[in-house]
Amino acid sequence: MKKLGLDIGSTTIKCLVLGEQDEIIFSSYERHLSRIVEMTASYLRRIAEQTGDTEMHISISGSAGMGLAEALGIPFAQEVYSTRAAVSKLNPETDVVIELGGEDAKLIGVTPSELNTLAGQADKIYTIASRCGVFAKSDIQPLLNQGAGFPNISASILKAVVNQTVGGLAQGREIAGNILYLGGPLTYLDNLRKSFDEALHLTGISPENALFYVAYGAALQCDSRTFSLTELAERAEQYSAHGTYITTPPLFSSQEEYDAFCKRHHENSAHIQYITKPQGDMYLGIDAGSTTIKAVVTDSDGNILDTMYQSNHGNPVPAVREYLSSIYE
Repeated sequence: MKKLGLDIGSTTIKCLVLGEQDEIIFSSYERHLSRIVEMTASYLRRIAEQTGDTEMHISISGSAGMGLAEALGIPFAQEVYSTRAAVSKLNPETDVVIELGGEDAKLIGVTPSELNTLAGQADKIYTIASRCGVFAKSDIQPLLNQGAGFPNISASILKAVVNQTVGGLAQGREIAGNILYLGGPLTYLDNLRKSFDEALHLTGISPENALFYVAYGAALQCDSRTFSLTELAERAEQYSAHGTYITTPPLFSSQEEYDAFCKRHHENSAHIQYITKPQGDMYLGIDAGSTTIKAVVTDSDGNILDTMYQSNHGNPVPAVREYLSSIYE
C-alpha cells in the first residue's frame, strides 16, 4: 500500500506519496499562507483523485504539523528524525546535513530570488548580525544610509545566515566531509550555497528533491495503520469549521458604536488645522528614524498645520528637502 508523507512547515506544505518500492509517485510544494487545514484537506482529495487510491499509510511532520496530526489522529514524525530517515535511505554516505527553511519570513525589501541575484554581483562583505531580524535591521539600515550597494548588502545577509548557522547552531561541532544542503533557501539560492561552501572550504551537494526530504522521511516512518483519504479530508474541514481558530471580539458591535468612536476622535482632533494662507510663525519638527521620516508643522499655539510620514528610502536628505519645498509652496 502507498505511503503519504506531509511536511507542514512555517511557510510551506510539502507532500509526497511513495509507491510499493518507496519510489516517488506524487509530489507537491506550495505556500500554505497560514491556511494549513484547508490545504491539507485539498491535498488529500487531490491525491485520492490522481492516484485512484482511497486509503494509504499516512504520517505528518514539520514544525507546524503536530497540532493537525493530533486533531486528525494521524501519526506525527519529528522532522529531524524524518530528515535522518530520508538521508539514510537516499544519501547514506552523508556526514552532515544543513537544512534551512522559512527564511523569507524576514522582510528584506526584495524577493529572495532578487536577493540571490544581487549577491552574485557583490565585491565586499559587511558584518551583519543574524540572531534575529531586529539585530540584522539595526546593522543594515546604517549601511543603506551610508550608500552601501545593494549587491554587497545582499551578499552580507547571506553570509550572516551562514555565520549564524555555523557558529550559532553547530556549537563547535565539526562540519566536514560529505555535506548535504536541504530546504527551500538552499535549494533556490545558489549564492547561499556558495557562501556556505566558502565558509566551510568544501563543496556541498543540493540533491534532487531536496525540498521533500522531510516529507519523504515522514512517509518512511508510517506505521501499519491505514486511513481513508476522503474521511480525513472531511474531518480536516470539520476541524477548520468548528471553533479551532481563536478570535477576539470585534472592535465595534454596532454601527452606533462605530459612529460614537468617529465622533469622539473628531473632537480630539479639533487642534488639527491646515495651511491655507500664511500663518505667521510656524514650527517644524522632524523625526528622522532608521527607516522612516516623520514631520509636523505647528503654529505658536501647538495646533498641527501639516504632517508627513514616509520611508526614507535609505537616504533621508532628499525626502526632507522635498517636504520643505512643498511647505514653502
